[in-house]
Amino acid sequence: MLLTQGAEENRRHSTPYVPYSLYDCRLPEPLYTVPMHWHSEFELDVLHEGMGTFICGDEKVLARAGDLLILPPNTSHAAYPTHGPLFYSAFVFHPSMLGAGNEDRCTAACIRPLMNGTLALRPHITGSDPNYAQIHSCTHTILSCAQAGEPRADLLLKSELLRLFWFLENDDHILYRKEPGVSCSQLIRPALEYMMDHFREEISVRDLAATVHMSQSYFMSCFKKAVGMGAIRHLTQLRIRAACDALSGTEASVSDIAADCGYGNLSNFNRQFQSLVGCTPREYRRRCAASREQKKEAKDHERM
Repeated sequence: MLLTQGAEENRRHSTPYVPYSLYDCRLPEPLYTVPMHWHSEFELDVLHEGMGTFICGDEKVLARAGDLLILPPNTSHAAYPTHGPLFYSAFVFHPSMLGAGNEDRCTAACIRPLMNGTLALRPHITGSDPNYAQIHSCTHTILSCAQAGEPRADLLLKSELLRLFWFLENDDHILYRKEPGVSCSQLIRPALEYMMDHFREEISVRDLAATVHMSQSYFMSCFKKAVGMGAIRHLTQLRIRAACDALSGTEASVSDIAADCGYGNLSNFNRQFQSLVGCTPREYRRRCAASREQKKEAKDHERM
């Protein structure tokens, strides 16, 4: 799952013709995380294997195989595996799948409040929830229809999405009226966007706190609560992720990549890269090349 790290995603998950996407998310990847991001679509995550910490807005939850996560549009979220690999499906769909453009009363009372934030959604659904069996059944059908990717399957997919939200609407433990106020995740978004745009430059906590008009101590507290890690560690991850992309997708030298990703000191880059990725930059490049070759051979074998 390719992400614009720490900011609003610039990829399209939906089109008017096919208003959803389905992703298989397997962690650990190079940095063992799905970084903080948000998008204008709903997201439904179904955990298949392993256990992970998910940050959903200002909530931090520990989810495991069988659990579900449901996120309204523009909810900041991130994922960090816990104790080994984590595998989950992420179904990302446009609000139009729920009739968001309609003018009927159910849309006005049930769907739009979730989109504008006046109605909050407890994101984590587990086997202890009263309607878990029915909700899990809905999600199974939704994923099956999305995998089919056919117009007729989309009919059933839409109906199951509406059925899913009917179960949510009838559970007071999942849906609730949101208290007025601004959350930490909303407060620090300008800082996340600034980091994404300027991670190649020298950035201090003071600079970041200034972008959101906070004291440094309050900013650091809000940032860690919203992102799950400190600002400097998040900045390091942005830089190393960019380096991973350059190592796998270009033939630029390691020293040039390090400089382009904000490192004036090559030994510091190598040390931080190995600490986060688990191998040297050159070894990472060799592994990516070997992986591409294996995939090419597999495709060639399928054609035979």
